[in-house]
Amino acid sequence: MSSLFSRTTSFQRELHASDEEFRQIRDYIYELCGIHIADNRKYLVENRLAARLKDLNLKTFGEYYYYLRYDKNRREELNRLFEVITTNETSFYRNPPQLKVFQEVVLKDMLAELKAKGSRRLRIWSAGCSSGEEPYTLGIILHELLRAEIASWDIKITASDISTAVLDAAKSGVYSDYALRTTPPEIIRKYFKQDGKEYHLAENVKKLVRFDQLNLNDKLQMKRVERSQIIFCRNVIIYFDDEMKTRVMSSFYDNLLPGGALLIGHSESLHNISRAFRPEHHKGAIVYRKDS
Repeated sequence: MSSLFSRTTSFQRELHASDEEFRQIRDYIYELCGIHIADNRKYLVENRLAARLKDLNLKTFGEYYYYLRYDKNRREELNRLFEVITTNETSFYRNPPQLKVFQEVVLKDMLAELKAKGSRRLRIWSAGCSSGEEPYTLGIILHELLRAEIASWDIKITASDISTAVLDAAKSGVYSDYALRTTPPEIIRKYFKQDGKEYHLAENVKKLVRFDQLNLNDKLQMKRVERSQIIFCRNVIIYFDDEMKTRVMSSFYDNLLPGGALLIGHSESLHNISRAFRPEHHKGAIVYRKDS
């Protein structure tokens, strides 16, 4: 294992992008998906893409840029590119204080309001869902809150990501104990079946979630998402510049139904990005509301 790592590291060190090659690839990534890579992150592009050059038998980053733009297999490679440049660090029940606010305030009030209107139709959008831990967590919370009553509800959680690789993993509903490291033990016992080192998610949770590839930089794709009462987009907009953040938030605002709620990562903020949402402060979380 150590010798393989040494060879990989050695290969990566031999590959360097010129400033022009870095700018070409960096600008193309931004054009495609809105992810902004700062000038001082050139090493990140070199390290993460070196293996792709090796697999494609390409000698320079300039050749790789040309491959991305013009090769007949470019679409397949773009999926690989999105896979390696995005960070998919996540887990079930990530950021418990925020999820507590979601369950006890946002969701509880939303369900009560819908029932008062004679409706049992709920739509949630998990944007940038990675390998599925977030939307499945939301599904579990819905089961915990509604219990047997959930059978009488029309619920759909739309889970989207730009990477087909993480979506394929998400659809399987199979996870390691590392993905469950922040999950309450009683939830694991109730909603997962252990098989060796694998944990298989219960089918009644899986069926609430629909996975789709979606590029947040594509306005037409964003408009196709069914309008939602709640949107989760956590730890995604940190990769965007202010212009891209503004565009994405505008699309989220248009998607949300009146009275809807947006939840973003705890380290993220809409300050100086969007004044359309009304921030609602709770202990452990800020909920951004679209007023009725």
